[in-house]
Amino acid sequence: MALESLRNHTVKKITTGYPAQWRIRIFAIVSMVVILAIIIVITLGIGSTHISFDTILQVLFAKLSFSHIQPAWSINTEIIIFDIRLPRLLLAGLVGAALAVAGATYQGLFRNPLADPYLIGVAQGAALGAVIGFMLPVSWQLGSIPLLAFIGAVSAAVMVYSIARVGKTLPMTTLILAGVAIGAFLAAITSYLMIASGDRLQGIISWLLGSFSLTSWWQVAIVTPYIVIGTLVIWLYARPLNVMQLDEEQAQQLGINVERVKLILLGAATLITGAAVCFCGIIGFVGIIIPHAMRLVWGPDHRLLLPLAAFAGAIFLILADTAARTILAPTEVPVGIITAFLGAPFFLYLLRQKKKVIF
Repeated sequence: MALESLRNHTVKKITTGYPAQWRIRIFAIVSMVVILAIIIVITLGIGSTHISFDTILQVLFAKLSFSHIQPAWSINTEIIIFDIRLPRLLLAGLVGAALAVAGATYQGLFRNPLADPYLIGVAQGAALGAVIGFMLPVSWQLGSIPLLAFIGAVSAAVMVYSIARVGKTLPMTTLILAGVAIGAFLAAITSYLMIASGDRLQGIISWLLGSFSLTSWWQVAIVTPYIVIGTLVIWLYARPLNVMQLDEEQAQQLGINVERVKLILLGAATLITGAAVCFCGIIGFVGIIIPHAMRLVWGPDHRLLLPLAAFAGAIFLILADTAARTILAPTEVPVGIITAFLGAPFFLYLLRQKKKVIF
């Protein structure tokens, strides 16, 4: 009876929370939103052409229908803000949010802080699709590269899922092993195509390292629905994901359809990861750093962890991209190098502390 009471108390604590705690958590989410908005406004002014904070605010407010601000800035300033920097910052924020949420989802499903959005071959599938796009005639590359990268990412995940599924169950260990095997196979094909790509190798490497240099509004418009809908679906399953941290058998006893939840969460996480990488390339470590940092600060409750990870991931990647385009200006450093530079030491720290991490 004592053991049963302790288990029920643990389930209640992880799935309900207390009013005072939720007030603090709502305040934390609102604070992250405010910080994200401030960072977007500040980074709009950073670049080869410096734009003052006051000018940025005036330009932004001038676009509002009820505003009567008279333009005191050049048309070039408005073009830089709205056509070059703002879509780039928004796409970086969306990608950072998607990778962080996908990372938190995978870590929760596998109960492993080292899991990342590319665990089941998504990165290798996207890379192969993108390389195939680069091999096509130049006139076809603009639309085909992101499309093929997205198709490659989703196809790799579907292939791994099909191989790992045993009857109506999906063993997590088998899924990881299948992901490693399929990922290695796809990486081998990608390497061969890169060797045979000739003068297109530089563009391929640039894509693989990650970049937002050619971002435009149409890319933001295409990516946004996938990431928003996928993230919302994952958040709606935050409570079942919390319960599954205890044990799959206990989760089933509490009325959770574990296999169905696994399928939905894996599908949604793969969808937003594929959408995230299709335009900007493979950006590593965001899905490891951000969820674990938020978990250390706010705990393992995915109802809070997922939104906080989304906003923190957006902030992190916006700052990383700003550093990438300014640190060696006018030369632009691939943003994947910046995130790897920050993420690799953190990954080693996690690897060392793995046995001490409690989910």
